[in-house]
Amino acid sequence: MNDIVIIALAGFTTGITTVLFGFGGGFVVVPFVYQLLQRQPELAGNAMHIAVATSTAVMIFNAGWVSYRNWRAGKLSSRTLFPLLWFIGIGAFVGSWLAGVLSEALVRALFILYMIATIGDCLLRKGFFNGAAPRRLSPFMATGGGIAIGMIAALLGVGGSVMTVPLLRRHGYAMRDCISAANPLSLPVALCGAVTYAVIGWRTIPVSGFIGFISLKILGLLILSGLAGIVFSRRAIPAVPDIWHARIYVMLLCLVFLAMLL
Repeated sequence: MNDIVIIALAGFTTGITTVLFGFGGGFVVVPFVYQLLQRQPELAGNAMHIAVATSTAVMIFNAGWVSYRNWRAGKLSSRTLFPLLWFIGIGAFVGSWLAGVLSEALVRALFILYMIATIGDCLLRKGFFNGAAPRRLSPFMATGGGIAIGMIAALLGVGGSVMTVPLLRRHGYAMRDCISAANPLSLPVALCGAVTYAVIGWRTIPVSGFIGFISLKILGLLILSGLAGIVFSRRAIPAVPDIWHARIYVMLLCLVFLAMLL
């Protein structure tokens, strides 16, 4: 019962962070699911792969629903999305395949190292907290950056927001616009990643209730609690000033880094 409550709370929190920060699943879900699975002997050897795969599947529903609502509200810009969208999808296929090939310990170490790099980048480089002068993404950044975002996001199950938000922020976008773009840009990662994890993990897990590395029980609970979090955040949480939006974003990255490290 305690495990169910923990997963439900993680899902509810994920729904809130999807709306406010574009975190479709990974940064909240992966650490908690990983710790829970580590206590089950039959799953412990694949705990990180299951956590990442299930987190990736959750993003399809969370990021998809929020993207749909933002599209209906006219908050999405094709000019912002389409230079990156296709290249992120290409990178997502590569990253998902690598995640199934690399060892459990290496994937976890990469998750921690990437968190350090992301937090350090936001804190040390100018422009994230106060914004920068507006400018368009260069063709090189859209192509190379998009493929790198998709590959790393699918490999670690974190969604694209951890890279797309800082990238767009430094190109002069307000936080609310970064977050609106982050959710649809996470969809190719979620779709490509979920399919790949289902295939490469087929019949790998020795218990029922799995499609590849994706846990159906955990996925269902995370989806339901995540939708509750999305509804709650839209109705109960007021708009956050831009600079505090950026500061809280980095604080959340630090908290999840500590949870995964410890």
